[in-house]
Amino acid sequence: MDAKTKLESGQARKGSGRSAFNRSLVRGWMIAGIAAAALGVGWFIHSRGESDSSADARPSAPPQVTVSKPLIQELDTRLGFLGQFSPVDQVELRAQVGGTLTGIYFKDGAIVRKGDLLFAIDPVPYEIRLAQAKAQLETAKARLVLAEKELHRAQELQDNDAGTAHNVEQRTSERQAAQAAIDDAQARIRDARFDLDHCRITAPFTGRIGTHLVSVGNLIAGSRAATSPTTLLATLVSLDPIHLDFDISESDFQTLLDYRAQEKGALPGNVELALGSDKAFARQGTLDFLDNVLDRSSGTIHARATVPNADLLLTPGEFARVRLAVAHPAPTMLVPDASVRPNQSRHVVMTVAANGTVASKQVEVGEMRGGLRVIRSGLAPSDRVIIDGLPFAAPGAMVSTRDGAIRYATNQD
Repeated sequence: MDAKTKLESGQARKGSGRSAFNRSLVRGWMIAGIAAAALGVGWFIHSRGESDSSADARPSAPPQVTVSKPLIQELDTRLGFLGQFSPVDQVELRAQVGGTLTGIYFKDGAIVRKGDLLFAIDPVPYEIRLAQAKAQLETAKARLVLAEKELHRAQELQDNDAGTAHNVEQRTSERQAAQAAIDDAQARIRDARFDLDHCRITAPFTGRIGTHLVSVGNLIAGSRAATSPTTLLATLVSLDPIHLDFDISESDFQTLLDYRAQEKGALPGNVELALGSDKAFARQGTLDFLDNVLDRSSGTIHARATVPNADLLLTPGEFARVRLAVAHPAPTMLVPDASVRPNQSRHVVMTVAANGTVASKQVEVGEMRGGLRVIRSGLAPSDRVIIDGLPFAAPGAMVSTRDGAIRYATNQD
């Protein structure tokens, strides 16, 4: 090996030694970094555990609810009921004469006016009967003229001693029979005219008519007797005004009697009513009937109001909420309806004492007024009623409170 080769081999060994040293140095730093990271993670977990333990050791804050004292409002006492509309007048349209139906002159379900033509029956048979009755009348009149002449002649003969009393009596009887024949013919004419007039069936009052139950061309049965079989043609109900029927419980009836005693026997004049989901009691009527006996089976008494229905929107069979005032305005306690909880057959309201304890109070509820529920008894004006946060309000639970307000909605009175 020459000198040059030895020099290159020595330089290679020196470079290899430096690379190994550098690799060892990097490996040492990596091990130190990993150890430091592990130490940091362990410290973080330890400190987090201590923090969670201290948080669990602290007591949790009580839930917060909104409270308000009951709203006191000057209101009259009202009783509420569920009523159903019924027509003042209702009629089944039936013919008083029989025959072939020749015409129907209304649209099913339409409003018809008093006197409107509804059905027509073939009048020809009754026109013939009327003509026959008139002919019988003329025959009877001719017989009466002849009978009067015969009677006059018999009386003259008797006056001249040429006739007998028996002959006069006979002619007198013939004259009376002729007069009776005239009366009979006149009655037949009136009867035939009655039947002919009733070939046209008209509306007895203004109202809404139902569907026609018989088609044109059918032979219908008619009669003047209520017990005789007749053909039902249609039904007609009046709409303006309309009746509203409802039942009053025994306790509410007693309240109504107390009102009548104060008002010297007078019934409450006006009733207010609301339809379906309407919140406002926009319509008014007059209480004009109160039954004289309580129904033993239901413990209620029947009442009826008459309601104007000029727009014809109220329909027989439809339901409505009814209320009537039975006392003069007095201070009335109100709370939100959502604050009243049903408890079997009772109602309770959740209140909060001064120390933050929730308590339930049994109350007697009344009607809805101004979007709020009337409380007749069970609450004091100073009670703090929970109006928001009821899911946290179990009796005996501790809560924190914030003040709220109960507002009366005049548009829902």
